[in-house]
Amino acid sequence: MRKRVLAVILAGMMAGILAAGCGSSAGSAAPEQKKEEAAPQETEEAVEDAEAPSDTETEVETEAVEMGAVSTQASAAEEAASTQAPAAENAISEEPVELQVFIAASLNTSMQEVAAKYNEEHPNVKITFNADSSGKLLTQIEEGYTCDVFFSAAQKQMNQLEEDRLVVEGTRADVVNNQVVVIKRKDTESAVTGLADIGKASSIALADGSVPVGRYTRTALMNLGILPEVEDASVYTTAEVSDALGGVEISEQGNVSQVLTAVVEGSCEVGTTYYSDTYGFEDQVDILEKVSYDLTGNVIYPVCQVVNDEATDAQKAAAADFVSFITSDTAKAIFDSYYFDTNIN
Repeated sequence: MRKRVLAVILAGMMAGILAAGCGSSAGSAAPEQKKEEAAPQETEEAVEDAEAPSDTETEVETEAVEMGAVSTQASAAEEAASTQAPAAENAISEEPVELQVFIAASLNTSMQEVAAKYNEEHPNVKITFNADSSGKLLTQIEEGYTCDVFFSAAQKQMNQLEEDRLVVEGTRADVVNNQVVVIKRKDTESAVTGLADIGKASSIALADGSVPVGRYTRTALMNLGILPEVEDASVYTTAEVSDALGGVEISEQGNVSQVLTAVVEGSCEVGTTYYSDTYGFEDQVDILEKVSYDLTGNVIYPVCQVVNDEATDAQKAAAADFVSFITSDTAKAIFDSYYFDTNIN
């Protein structure tokens, strides 16, 4: 601004000097000299006037400085906020939380180890398990029991939970495959060699149709031609299965772990359970047959985060993170060691 004002004044003065020189005669030297002597004085005054800022310019410059200061302060505040944001997130993630995790009974032993491994990195997360048959767990969730994570032994229960709109979108994942086995107590004799002749037993431990292992066993009996073909094998009652097997005594069990216990304790001669449930009982039971997937179909275990409107943000974040950990390579290595099959993709 100052340079532009000075340039205008100087340009005007030069034009005036040139005009005066052209209009004067040789005898008028004195007046011309006065004009030339006066010019420097006018120029100095003009420069001083140009250099001296007006009140308006001073106000504008002051406002600009103040605005610059405000902008600098705002930038500093934003930088400070961005620096503090991660700290706030870490504080939330380290908040003590408790997760209610519903798992199929056949997962109980392996999931204890999975949880212990997870807690090495997340000691603030307390994981409480509810282990039972997938059918019973589904009913409890539908009835309003507090649940953050559901790990089912079958797709049927997970499909129903999804129809109920209780699965957090994007969290459902297939984790492991299992296999139905026919077992007997190690120190007993049995004429049974597998599922096809299981009716030769004096007594059988069998889960009811709402329990995945019970439904898979019934599906296999259908595919063997022992039970008539129906759309859903779980509809067959224990009494109907007994009749199809020639009237053999069947002790109905509420979950897969109870089947194993009935055989180990000698209450029943044989039973159908999962291969993973025989882990740790190798010296107590014999596996008579690993039932083919051709008869049972795949025994896929899906997991998901459950919609829990009462959970805090920290709980929801921890639940999502735990589901991700269950599907990780670290967790899969643990499942492999417990006789699960993780090669399902």
